[in-house]
Amino acid sequence: MNKKVSLFSLLLVAAVVLAACGGGAGRSDFLACQVTDTGGIDDASFNQTAWAGVERAVAELGIEGSFVESNEQADYEPNINAMIEQGCDLIITVGFLMGDATAAAAAANPDQAFGIIDVDYLDFPNLTGHAFATDQAAFLAGYHAAATTQTGVVGTFGGINIPPVTVFMDGFWYGVQYYNQQNGTNVQVLGWDPAAQDGLFTGNFDSLDDGRAFAESLMDEGADIIMPVAGPVGLGSAAAIQERGNAWLIGVDSDWTKTAPEYAGIILNSVLKNMDATVFEQIEAALAGNTGGGLVVGTLENGGVGVATTFSEAQALADGIIAGNIQTAP
Repeated sequence: MNKKVSLFSLLLVAAVVLAACGGGAGRSDFLACQVTDTGGIDDASFNQTAWAGVERAVAELGIEGSFVESNEQADYEPNINAMIEQGCDLIITVGFLMGDATAAAAAANPDQAFGIIDVDYLDFPNLTGHAFATDQAAFLAGYHAAATTQTGVVGTFGGINIPPVTVFMDGFWYGVQYYNQQNGTNVQVLGWDPAAQDGLFTGNFDSLDDGRAFAESLMDEGADIIMPVAGPVGLGSAAAIQERGNAWLIGVDSDWTKTAPEYAGIILNSVLKNMDATVFEQIEAALAGNTGGGLVVGTLENGGVGVATTFSEAQALADGIIAGNIQTAP
């Protein structure tokens, strides 16, 4: 059974132990490694955000960092094994699709510390899951979209129909509906049906052409705000929106005004999944001797998720979500 811990518990434990050992001196002998999903290390999404946590640890803790990129799913197992052979003290794998390969590696290498982003169902004493209540933050983005749209139509699409993708789409849909309830409006959401748990999906996380085509189709149907939940696929959507000049994009995972600044002018908001914080904290805990296990959950309450741009009702909505008074998912 997974042991749930708060987002900052690992940091607290690490800080106490490091203090007892005489402080957090640099550890150039500690190697933190990341195995990316197929989006690559600079995907302006979850791979890049997770890597930012390793980079922060390199800068602040004096460790070494390394990564390997997966070009296809068949690369997961050999890439993880390559990191083991490289002598990594901690290996972070990124993405739900890497669950099977990471579980196999954790089982076969009980003395190797692992972490995995977007997986909360694996239970190994040497593996820490990083999960995020992104429906909470996406709800805020959906509300913001509904309050901003000029056409009364907004849209979303995903890369692959898996929980770490659809949780964004759930929250977005519920945010729009809540705005409608509170304001007597009828803003429509294209691309997602939370009851059926089905909608628009490109089937991949890497085709910018698909991102462009899906955004163009949604705009043709009247959507003037689009949230792609598909990693770098969304960059194709951003290009299409920028060219038309009459719509907005909502980024996911990171603040797209920073990770994709060339599109800053058409970014309405971004749904933040602060994987860099949880990765940094697991590295700090590993330095203190905690080799993994359990689950780290990022929420609005502990700052693990959020939105890049606030708006007038945002704090009141967040308070209602944290209190359990506002529904953000089925």
